This record gives sequence, C-alpha cells and structure tokens, in this order.
Amino acid sequence: MSKARLEAFSDGVIAILITIMVLELRVPHGADLDALRPIASVFLSYVLSFVFLGIYWSNHHHMLQLTTRINGAILWANLHLLFWLSIVSFATAWMGENRFAKLPTAIYGCVLLASAIAYTILQQTIIAEQGPGSRLKAAVGNDLKGKVSGLLYAIAIPLTFVHEGIAAAIYVVVALIWLVPDRRIENHIKATGLRSAGAAGTLEDEAH
Repeated sequence: MSKARLEAFSDGVIAILITIMVLELRVPHGADLDALRPIASVFLSYVLSFVFLGIYWSNHHHMLQLTTRINGAILWANLHLLFWLSIVSFATAWMGENRFAKLPTAIYGCVLLASAIAYTILQQTIIAEQGPGSRLKAAVGNDLKGKVSGLLYAIAIPLTFVHEGIAAAIYVVVALIWLVPDRRIENHIKATGLRSAGAAGTLEDEAH
C-alpha cells in the first residue's frame, strides 16, 4: 500500500468518527438558554473529543510526511491506532450522556491512554522500518511530550474516582499540550529541506 492510500484511509476514518460524534448532539426542545442545559455535558464532551481527534489527525499527517516506506507492520500499527480512535465516539457519548460521571469519565481516560500508546507504537514501527538514519527518530527525539501525556492519562484515570473534575482538567491539559501541531517534525522538515536545497545549489554551481 502506498503512503498516500494509508493517509487517505486514515483521514476518512477520522472524518467519519467526528461525524458520528456530532450526530449525538440532539436539538433541544425549546428556544431559551434553559433548553441547552440538558445537553451541556454532551456538547462539552464533543468539543474535547473533537480537539483530541483533530490533534491525532494533524500529528498523524506530520508523521507520515517523514515516512517514505509502508510495510505490513506499519499497516497493522495504523489500524491498531484507528481501532482505539474509533472507540472515542462511544466513550464520548457515554461520558456526555451521564454528565461526566466517574466510571464513564475513567473509561474515557482509558481510551485516550490506549490511543496514545497505539500512536507511540505506530511511531516506533515507522522508525524501526526506517533504520538507523530514521528522519522521524531525528525529529521526535526522546518524545518527551508523548511520555508526559501517557503519564498524565495514567494519573487521571484513578483520580476520576476521587473527583471526576480532576480527571477532566487533566484531559484538557493534555489537549493543550498537543493543540499546536508537532513543531519538532515541522522544524526537521524545514531544516532538511533547506540543506537539500543548499546541496542541490552547490552541485548546480559546480556543473557550471
């Protein structure tokens, strides 16, 4: 499978997941602000999950920019990530409908943690395929943001049973950490692109 086909398939799945989530927003029976209160938690959970899916879509795109070859292991690692992202819509609806109750909020955190682990597995699978000179490895380095995110999820899940607001706040913090597309990859692409352009210019000068 080509990289373009893998990316197109992943984009389509994420688009469908966002569509499924927005369909859970029911039109209120009323024309005043009080009519919005029953769906407030559903809307807030939708916004949070929309941001998370947007983050995965954006960073998945950036990661594939540094991917030149797709093998079977990468295909399955990508499907593994999409599986956990597909559960986000269910976890979002359950948490929203139950107004951020403890168990649904904890399960939501488990799905986020599993998605983060799946993303890391995909990233490491691509790096392994690229070998010692992996451009992706050079860009992400020790992946401190990924490790911190996973740790925060792991902390948030048990804290849900102390107070669900603590877990929700931690989920928001992780979203804020990743809200901006991964600049490490962008900067690496720019730097290597400039070096490649410089090398090409030198060869052209030598030819003249």
